[in-house]
Amino acid sequence: MNAIVQPSVVSLRCYYLEAKYECLRLLRTPSFVLPSLLFPSIFYLMFGVLLGGGRNGGDAARYLLASYGVFGIMAPALFGFGVAVAQERERGFLALKRALPMPPGAYLLAKMAMAMLFAAMISLMLATLAMTLGAVTLQPWQWLALLAVNVLGALPFCAMGLLIGVFASGQGAPALVNLIYLPMAFLSGLWLPLQALPAIFGKLALVWPAYHLGQIALKVVGRDAGGSLAMHVGVLAVFTVAFFLLARARLVRSG
Repeated sequence: MNAIVQPSVVSLRCYYLEAKYECLRLLRTPSFVLPSLLFPSIFYLMFGVLLGGGRNGGDAARYLLASYGVFGIMAPALFGFGVAVAQERERGFLALKRALPMPPGAYLLAKMAMAMLFAAMISLMLATLAMTLGAVTLQPWQWLALLAVNVLGALPFCAMGLLIGVFASGQGAPALVNLIYLPMAFLSGLWLPLQALPAIFGKLALVWPAYHLGQIALKVVGRDAGGSLAMHVGVLAVFTVAFFLLARARLVRSG
């Protein structure tokens, strides 16, 4: 019995330690931590509180609480995977990880844990600003639902970042992530409602995973466009699996 239990305990410890030190590594990197945590909060203060908090009974503050939450959680997932994986792959770090006696999934799960930790931190910071300065009032289940949407919603962007990381070079990955991240946020209605843009943008928004996650978050606060929750969840699940399988195929081919 001990021979059976001991390997599983060791494996769990490997997963825990890999996730712990991945989170600590990035928490000690100001160039990653400060933009990831401060940009969503600063944007929310400017546009959700100072410019829009008192309009229409706080509708703008509620809308931007949900949409900026999605905007914020995308960055740690995309940059934490897309840029980090590309640079570590070029430096031979991935090959080293494969040679080590550790569970093969610990590397990816550690980065997923990092992205979800940052997503939780961003969500809590925005919720604090919304409650204290934005005068946003929601039911307790809505606050918890927004937190869950943001934390679990990081996973599709982890998969997207992984796909970028296994194809892009270490130098090209930051530019490629920015080229995808910022336009996707804008075209998904995370910065302003799609109704304020030409109608074509509303139709094209369906191709972006950020749009579907944004609609789920907006549904929590009653500001979504009225689509099916099951459809949005299904699309995000398809995106996540497709990105992961494409990235895995690339890693297998590259050895």
